[in-house]
Amino acid sequence: MTLGAAPLAPAPTAALRERMLLVVLFVTVFASSVAFIEPSPHDGLMGLLLVACLIAGVHFDRLLALPLLLLLLFNFAGTLSLLNVPAEDKAIQYTGTSIYLAIAALTFACLYARNTMPRLVTMRIAYVSTATIIALAGIAGYFSLFPHAHELFAPFDRALGAFKDPNVFGPFLIWPALIVIERMVSRHVSLKDIAIVGILVVGLLLSFSRGAWFHFAVSCALTLALAFLVAPTQQARARVFGLSAIGFVTVAVFIVVLLSFESIRRMFIERAQLIQYYDVGEGGRFELQRQALSVVLNFFNGMGPFEFARVYGLQQHNVYLQAFIVYGWLGGVTYIILLLSTLWIATRTMLVRTPWQPYLFTAFAAFTGEVLEGFVIDSDHWRHFYLLLGMIWGLAAATLNEQQRHAMRRGGAYVGAH
Repeated sequence: MTLGAAPLAPAPTAALRERMLLVVLFVTVFASSVAFIEPSPHDGLMGLLLVACLIAGVHFDRLLALPLLLLLLFNFAGTLSLLNVPAEDKAIQYTGTSIYLAIAALTFACLYARNTMPRLVTMRIAYVSTATIIALAGIAGYFSLFPHAHELFAPFDRALGAFKDPNVFGPFLIWPALIVIERMVSRHVSLKDIAIVGILVVGLLLSFSRGAWFHFAVSCALTLALAFLVAPTQQARARVFGLSAIGFVTVAVFIVVLLSFESIRRMFIERAQLIQYYDVGEGGRFELQRQALSVVLNFFNGMGPFEFARVYGLQQHNVYLQAFIVYGWLGGVTYIILLLSTLWIATRTMLVRTPWQPYLFTAFAAFTGEVLEGFVIDSDHWRHFYLLLGMIWGLAAATLNEQQRHAMRRGGAYVGAH
């Protein structure tokens, strides 16, 4: 049985507030692809979304007390670490961004815990649309399809859209690709969805981000495996398996065609190497990570924002070392607990058949990829990471609430029958 009965029709005033909330949610998520400036338009719109949530009467579910506590501890540790750095605006802004992203994650979690499907569909349409547009911008920039496109959207011969870093642009495209892929293998295939996935995958490829490529491979494999696992019939499982096989072959052929372009092939071969010149040697990534480990052991309260880069010249490119170095042991341990508890609550709820089940297991798949990618990049300030975090907790709360209501209805029916 699928949980998630249709809610009663809301009163006119409540319905108006909800429609206003959906409009603000759409605009906020749609603006999330514009990230080349700080603060970004998305940051300001998150404040408006929070106000819209308060007006619409969005509730705080009790399950969310755990991520609230962990995010409070994480940011308390980050604020405390400011005692170790000079009173610089850059360090204060870094800590403020961490606090804001924690609030954003909890806002999304509260949103999706109730009135779940209308809010999810609004978010999905906005996210898939903006990711597709920004991927097109990255593709246009890479191939210089109009004047100044290259320097705007693909400097250094790597697509980055409206982001500052191609290594953030690539992962941003992954969840939208997963949710469309899941719809194709589980329900129906349309030319529109094929075009969207093609655009997102090309944008991802042209980011030439090794971490994003690995992230997508892991997350896509997880999505297809979960779609196969939760398929309701043998026929549905055969469909998922068959379309997945066709999809893999199609993507492989597509990549071969793209590699026929000399500039793409040259960059692909260079970026596909497991070890790059900046990974090894004195001052390389691995040496910096070794030094970062000694810093973790020597600075119980953390060094604070940007201090490691100031002392050693570069960042260590590992979000777990970053958590300990910037936020101290309290922040580092709390961050790891937050990630593990998020993966656990997703595993606990994503196999329950609900209307939002595909959103939950694709969010889990994308989040798992980001957790693994965190070993080679600092992802603690990725806005879409906190969207996924909030989505998982909100949908987990919605699922557990539906299970409880379903059990109560069955209990009431049993008592009535006797």
